[in-house]
Amino acid sequence: MNQPILELQQIGKNFGTVIALSGVSFKLMAGQVHCLLGDNGAGKSTLIKILSGVHRPDHGDYLVDGKGVDFASPNQALDNGIATVYQDLALAPLLSVARNFVLGREPLKNRFGFLPVMDLDLAASIAREGMARMGITLRNTEQMVGTMSGGERQCLAIARAVHFGARVLILDEPTAALGVKQSANVLRLVKRAQASGISVILITHNVNHAFPVADHFTLLNRGKSMGSFAKSETSMAELLDMMAGGAEMKRLMADLEGVTI
Repeated sequence: MNQPILELQQIGKNFGTVIALSGVSFKLMAGQVHCLLGDNGAGKSTLIKILSGVHRPDHGDYLVDGKGVDFASPNQALDNGIATVYQDLALAPLLSVARNFVLGREPLKNRFGFLPVMDLDLAASIAREGMARMGITLRNTEQMVGTMSGGERQCLAIARAVHFGARVLILDEPTAALGVKQSANVLRLVKRAQASGISVILITHNVNHAFPVADHFTLLNRGKSMGSFAKSETSMAELLDMMAGGAEMKRLMADLEGVTI
């Protein structure tokens, strides 16, 4: 049996008296797109921060390649090949595409034999190569990121994480606030990352975006897991029903039937 590349076992996290997560478990297999589904307040943000090393869990075990880990910072997660692309993307809008692509990993060259400066030509080459790997052709590496569309910025952030060695790519609501065409481009990028051997954790509340690209689904509700399901074991309608509250939602609709607003 294949060993999960990443696994959470009965993870719990409290903030004072608030229970943010309780008994959450799931496995991410190599080359898999695993979607964490949940509405607002489901615990998705807390789970992302545990996976990426921002928070330590109060209970349970976090395993990478079958070995327990206790990340004290996001850098430790990155050292293990776990990269997170948050909704804010961590991009600098007043810097160029090339400079954003190598941000924090700037290639240097010596000027006048002793003074290190950024190698702008090499930075542009790295950006073009990294974006091309994900099927994106850069027309101008000097374009300011602030002039790019939301979908283009999302693609840049994903391509950057892949280029610099991510084995596990965690995407936080990557299609939020994007139009239909831009969302489709981002989802194609998810499948391209998977095709290159990268495992993806896709966090979203949008089942319509998740279902076409994901292989496995874990549903969160009020900090607890409602179960994990392979795509072959469920349907989009069933996932929507579970997210909407199932019987509870049906009772609400029945109560509202005939009510004039």
